[in-house]
Amino acid sequence: MDLRATKTDRAPAPVGPYSQAIIAGDLVFCAGQLALDAQTGQLVGGDDVRAQTRRVLDNLAAVLVSADSSLDRVTKTTVFLADLGDFPAMNEVYAERFGTHKPARSTVGAALLRGAKVEIDCIAVRRNV
Repeated sequence: MDLRATKTDRAPAPVGPYSQAIIAGDLVFCAGQLALDAQTGQLVGGDDVRAQTRRVLDNLAAVLVSADSSLDRVTKTTVFLADLGDFPAMNEVYAERFGTHKPARSTVGAALLRGAKVEIDCIAVRRNV
């Protein structure tokens, strides 16, 4: 099976030796996204986990589009929270964004980089291309 990286300038560039996403056959494996502005690389949303979650999902959506997929084709997410007390607020935005589509999900408490409150990665299915 061929593996290939995909990238978009509509999501933050990787800050280390990793790809925004790897395409493996019909699957897309997205690296974790923080609430970073794609142009400036700066954290957005301040201390508002809702605003950060919206930006994280926007960034994931942009990466998925570059891989011929979308949020409605996500099969699994992992949510990392700096403070598990932020779960209800994150979950509210997550539920709004995914609507009736409910990917499998794990949520983990973790120390995050750059003062971020939330990070999300995902696995998705590509559209038939």
